[in-house]
Amino acid sequence: MDIRQSPSYARFMSLEGWTADKSEGTYSYIKKLPLLGHFIKIQRPATITPKLIKTLEGKYHPFQILLEPSLNTDYSLLLTDHGFHKMKSPYLPSKTLTLDLTQSEEKLYSNLKKDCRYALRKTKDSLLTTPSSLPKIYEFRKAWKRSVPFTRYVPSRKNLENLKNSFKKTSLFLTTPDFTAGAIFLKAGPTAYYWQAFTDKEARKTLIQYQIVWQGILWAKKEGAKTFDFEGIYDNRFPNKSWIGFTYFKKGFGGIEIIYPQSLSKTYFKNLLYKK
Repeated sequence: MDIRQSPSYARFMSLEGWTADKSEGTYSYIKKLPLLGHFIKIQRPATITPKLIKTLEGKYHPFQILLEPSLNTDYSLLLTDHGFHKMKSPYLPSKTLTLDLTQSEEKLYSNLKKDCRYALRKTKDSLLTTPSSLPKIYEFRKAWKRSVPFTRYVPSRKNLENLKNSFKKTSLFLTTPDFTAGAIFLKAGPTAYYWQAFTDKEARKTLIQYQIVWQGILWAKKEGAKTFDFEGIYDNRFPNKSWIGFTYFKKGFGGIEIIYPQSLSKTYFKNLLYKK
């Protein structure tokens, strides 16, 4: 089960202003936009059927449905008989990297690349902290915003608050004591996710980001996760050069590459022109 099909994520999306509709065991997320009407996104469903699409169409009369398939989703009928088309770019990462956490800690460590092991040795005595209270999380966010270019997305205070309240004990906010680097890890079912992260220029020189991720992996294993998902690496089908650097970083931890099918979309032009 992908995190976006979990009850915790559905709670988060509801707090963010989306309607979380669960039909036929699949969560769809709906938002009503001014003038346009309802936009629906279905992300990484275990299964997808024309029946579900028809149910959503009848209930919300959307102007667009976005579908981001999981690995085993059979959506051929949606392409051939139901008006969907392949998108030029996805909303979610189309390629990712996963670790098998059923291995021992020793085995996980032995699979690390040379540069990664060096970074962990160098930072083994570094202190890390978990800002669990909301004031500390707000401080975490301020430091995050200071550490990245203004063009880079940083979640709002409310977004981080909603995330923490939705995942409660299945989330880990991990940072350096001076908030120069940090990361958020989430767990849903048997999978943990390297959700978001930041490192400022000075902290990057210390290689502390490797230690933060390693501790997140160990936390996930301790919490009973079977898989650790790095939540996105570079995909040459949708080239984005800004992803190359952190892809190299993530691959230092080993793992298996996962490539998702192309995203699909259906736009209902009649709904835009003849709104009821």
